[in-house]
Amino acid sequence: MSEKLEFIVPEEYDGKKAIAFLRKYCNLSARMITQLKRKKDGILMNGKILRTVDLTQAGNKVEINLPDEESEIVPVEGNLDIVFEDEHILVVNKPYSMPVHPVKQHQTNTLANIVTYYMKSRGENYVFRAVNRLDKDTSGLVLIAKNKFCANALKNKVSKNYFALCHGKLECGGTISAPIGLKEDSKIVRNVLDSGTVAITHYEVICSDDNISFLKLWLETGKTHQIRCHMSSIGHPLLGDDLYGGSLELISRQTLHCGEMTFVHPVNRKEISVSCKLPEDMQKILYTIKK
Repeated sequence: MSEKLEFIVPEEYDGKKAIAFLRKYCNLSARMITQLKRKKDGILMNGKILRTVDLTQAGNKVEINLPDEESEIVPVEGNLDIVFEDEHILVVNKPYSMPVHPVKQHQTNTLANIVTYYMKSRGENYVFRAVNRLDKDTSGLVLIAKNKFCANALKNKVSKNYFALCHGKLECGGTISAPIGLKEDSKIVRNVLDSGTVAITHYEVICSDDNISFLKLWLETGKTHQIRCHMSSIGHPLLGDDLYGGSLELISRQTLHCGEMTFVHPVNRKEISVSCKLPEDMQKILYTIKK
């Protein structure tokens, strides 16, 4: 069964061509509009076919009947910490040590497998689309769009705050603006390189002692390993992040957690803010700082 989106035409689109309303107000891509035009009853206004050249009228209801999609990911039963869910969006708190997507060495123990099992158990069927991605050993919030429309509408429009424990005492917050690129002879490790792409990280110090600082961080750019690379570049690698110079003495994985997320819902236009607690392994270290 295809998913249906409903929009009410606002005053500013009264008498405007439907294509403008669909592209600018509904945030539909040109490709999706083409797909919908081929689908029976793909785009309706007050129950009648709406062509892109037709004029919209304020107060009328426009229905978008999204194309059917079939998930090809193997469903695997598992624990799912759901932070927010409605018919369009799912936000979960991913534990560390769990990959988001299936890869060659991880085919069935990923977040995608567990979400697929969960949605099929509820009689739903959608393609797993994670709007934001976290490294396997990074914990925290992952936003999953239940359809292509929401995935496109939310792309690069989600604000996230990360929390991290780094080596050394930082007295105050700051901004790291340094280009990032792949380290020579590596397909994984990033370095600050003059030839890299622009990357900007902001951080503030929540608390610290002589050896460890607890930080809140947010990004202007979303590069792979950006926080890990940037913190290492200023001499304060994350605890447990041995890939970037962190020690494994207190913890065996990078202490990075996506703890807060804010976005505007692509269908009802309401601002959604969600959060989740630090995992226990990070809380234990944080307790020693506060103590």
